[in-house]
Amino acid sequence: MIAELVSSALGLALYLNTLSADFCYDDSRAIKTNQDLLPETPWTHIFYNDFWGTLLTHSGSHKSYRPLCTLSFRLNHAIGGLNPWSYHLVNVLLHAAVTGLFTNFSKILLGDGYWTFMAGLMFASHPIHTEAVAGIVGRADVGASFFFLLSLLCYMKHCSTRGSSARTWGWFLGTGMCAGCSMLWKEQGVTVLAVSAVYDVFVFHRLKMKQILPTIYKRKNLSLFLSISLLTFWGTSLLGARLYWMGNKPPSFSNSDNPAADSDSLLARTLTFFYLPTKNLWLLLCPDTLSFDWSMDAVPLLKTISDWRNLHTVAFYTGLLLLAYFGLKSPSIERECNGKFVTNGKQNANGHSCHSEVEYGNSEIKPSFASKVENGIRNNASQRTQLPSTENIVVLSLSLLIIPFVPATNLFFYVGFVIAERVLYIPSMGFCLLITVGARALYVKVQKRFLKSLIFYATAALIVFYGLKTAIRNGDWQNEEMLYRSGIKVNPAKAWGNLGNVLKSQSKISEAESAYRNALYYRSNMADMLYNLGLLLQENSRFAEALHYYKLAIGSRPTLASAYLNTGIILMNQGKTEEARRTFLKCSEIPDENLKDPHAHKSSVTSCLYNLGKLYHEQGHYEDALSVYKEAIQKMPRQFAPQSLYNMMGEAYMRLSMLPEAEHWYMESLRSKTDHIPAHLTYGKLLALTGRKSEAEKFFLKAIELDPTKGNCYMHYGQFLLEEARLIEAAEMAKKAAELDSTEFDVVFNAAHMLRQASLNEAAEKYYDLAARLRPNYPAALMNLGAILHLNGRLQKAEANYLRALQLKPDDIITQSNLRKLWNIMEKQGLKTSKT
Repeated sequence: MIAELVSSALGLALYLNTLSADFCYDDSRAIKTNQDLLPETPWTHIFYNDFWGTLLTHSGSHKSYRPLCTLSFRLNHAIGGLNPWSYHLVNVLLHAAVTGLFTNFSKILLGDGYWTFMAGLMFASHPIHTEAVAGIVGRADVGASFFFLLSLLCYMKHCSTRGSSARTWGWFLGTGMCAGCSMLWKEQGVTVLAVSAVYDVFVFHRLKMKQILPTIYKRKNLSLFLSISLLTFWGTSLLGARLYWMGNKPPSFSNSDNPAADSDSLLARTLTFFYLPTKNLWLLLCPDTLSFDWSMDAVPLLKTISDWRNLHTVAFYTGLLLLAYFGLKSPSIERECNGKFVTNGKQNANGHSCHSEVEYGNSEIKPSFASKVENGIRNNASQRTQLPSTENIVVLSLSLLIIPFVPATNLFFYVGFVIAERVLYIPSMGFCLLITVGARALYVKVQKRFLKSLIFYATAALIVFYGLKTAIRNGDWQNEEMLYRSGIKVNPAKAWGNLGNVLKSQSKISEAESAYRNALYYRSNMADMLYNLGLLLQENSRFAEALHYYKLAIGSRPTLASAYLNTGIILMNQGKTEEARRTFLKCSEIPDENLKDPHAHKSSVTSCLYNLGKLYHEQGHYEDALSVYKEAIQKMPRQFAPQSLYNMMGEAYMRLSMLPEAEHWYMESLRSKTDHIPAHLTYGKLLALTGRKSEAEKFFLKAIELDPTKGNCYMHYGQFLLEEARLIEAAEMAKKAAELDSTEFDVVFNAAHMLRQASLNEAAEKYYDLAARLRPNYPAALMNLGAILHLNGRLQKAEANYLRALQLKPDDIITQSNLRKLWNIMEKQGLKTSKT
């Protein structure tokens, strides 16, 4: 028990520095924006949606069905909201628990001694685990590993009690249930059933390859055959149910997620897929360079036989085959007796397992640090009959290393990544066992005390170095900026692009722009980066450049609805209404099939329809606007905030004098967001129009209370006061509105109108002049400025503004009439006019 506690304590201690970390990378989509975590979402949705909150049968679903992990996130959310501390705490505690279970599992194989400690400490400290433990979404791998080990330990109990206890099938039931739970944490958890079969055949029964078929054919061990058959049946059932539940269709991924899968060259695909396991093994052996993302060109494709990396592939598979041969080769002395295999002349007592009388390397040795055997314990009879041989452990280690990794090899289906460090969490168990048993075998084989000490302390030093690397790597996961900067060396395109998002959120605009451009330098066709750069430029009023990058983004990904949305908004603000209308319509027609994030797509489509409705509204096409708004309501996803859409529905009904319908939608807007200021103002106008003046005033005052810094609120209240003939109060509201929103044309222009109606012409002139400066090419602003100058006796300035307004809108009757009246006055006063 001491080994388990010490190893768990190390696993806990090494990751304590992650408790202060923020949400990073995939955490945002899996937790912060995942609707399945919210209390208002029925918890049963978790069992119908994928890990990211998309309906599992949707064509764009990732097909990652991990409901138990998502359920754990929901519990975290219910207890601590979006405080990342509690999420990280669960991850760290889970890793400590998995480490304890793995150490216990190692003890069964290696005995209660130094080498069990080594295996447990190596697993606790291995840096490849940082993504799975420090990254919250890695909980899927850690949770799957917990039930993976429980399932395997249950099966080992089943094997040891088979034929001698009625509880043996209880242990088998535990095996099946834990395997199912492991798969519901993460897909690769189901592979524990195959590892259990390997343990039963090659470790517990110690069969060699050539003995398997005769055993089955001659029915020498029916209990073994029954157990393996049940494992196969249960595994097939789980996989079949999993495939059915996800709609009997594999997921689809973009070419940047897995470039080799998208390659047209069979040679490139083959060489690259064969090389990737080699790269993964190197990360386990020497985790010096780690990255949050290995997609895109992080691992360049192997396109020719002459690529030197093929030597690594050959060396890897050669070593793998040699290890497999070493573990599966026939023993030097072996015969068959009464239907049971006998090794070294000793028949197994229970007829299930063939234990040799003397275990490999269990002879008494005297290392420099203590008088111990290979496991660090004294030799005794019970140890001799319990511990499997080194060859057996090698076979089991290889199965732990290889079988859980098989789903990530692209062998059966293409996966959505090139390398994913967290996928190596379970295979690392096999790696740690393999390194430990290899070191133990060398330790036993060498004779010199110095060499024994060197092997032992070299293994200990490796654990120390792993622990130091883990502690340092955890620092990169403290926040997204540090994480993305750490990944620039491996995946510059993805790292620079994500870093740009972080810098933009920190208002470091120039640095963010540089980061986006760096990302595009490495990969020029990234639609997301083109869009993000366009958005940054749009927010900084560089509209021509923004339109250019939106166009490039759409060219790279024609289904990117958000790029159409922002293009349409810019065109609408530039007065290019027909182009804007076509853009919005095209966006609204894009289907959400095979899209990675259909929820975000639907939100963008709904926003496009909302803006198209506003465009129709501004053009006076209120019925068309209503039709588009209704379509938007039908298409909007659950997470879309509908208050503005409902409010505009009310506005359209108001314009059509359909007041009951307008009131209904204003109330819907306020129900969806009780502090929605525009709905307070528009509903206040409706109440005033229908004679409910006192109620109306309450809504105007409530809007001001909600945001006292918003000039628009004072302007609407001022208009209400003006209609009530409370001129002095109205004038004060107008001035307040114009002072607060002095750069907002509509507010300033309407404030000037109100001041003129209150006969405060000097103040009105000031704000008409400001409005004309805000929009120097807007005819109505110039005409009204001319009119107030006309009234205030500044005739020549008035004439200049009238003439400028007519240059922009020559057929405006009101301006022409005012100009003729002005000329008459000027001629009577003997003033020179432009006419004369």
